Amino acid sequence: MIQVFLYIIAITLTIVSFVKNKEKTKKALKKGWTAFENILPTVLSVMAVVGITLSLIDEEVIVAVIGPNSGVVGILRSIAVGSITMMAGFVAFPLGAVLMEKGAGVAQIAGFISALMMVGLITIPLEIKYWGRKVTLMRNILGIIISFIVAIVIGLVCG
Repeated sequence: MIQVFLYIIAITLTIVSFVKNKEKTKKALKKGWTAFENILPTVLSVMAVVGITLSLIDEEVIVAVIGPNSGVVGILRSIAVGSITMMAGFVAFPLGAVLMEKGAGVAQIAGFISALMMVGLITIPLEIKYWGRKVTLMRNILGIIISFIVAIVIGLVCG
């Protein structure tokens, strides 16, 4: 139901924008479409890989590894995977929902998504080049700590 409401708002505001300034609205819509075209191949490939992976992994494995009863170890596993995974937020959140449907715990998914957004172990060499070793390590260590805190809090509040 909320999606319908959001679509109505978006369409209404687009119409208001079009009435106010046709050229700017057309330009903005073209820019948005171009961005969509540029992002689409990446999104589709990530979704395909995630879909294939989830179809191959048994629900029992998900429950055992990052299920609600996996506790702190499951949270740490999720944070580790999130720390080394590169994925856009608009793909990560639906993935989290699918994993929860398959039996993953709320705290574990919170840790995964939080680490995914805040920690970048794969990008460490690039970060060191621009920010230096100390700042890069501090940022990643703090990201891991905050991800763990977020997972625990979400687990307590929503679990």
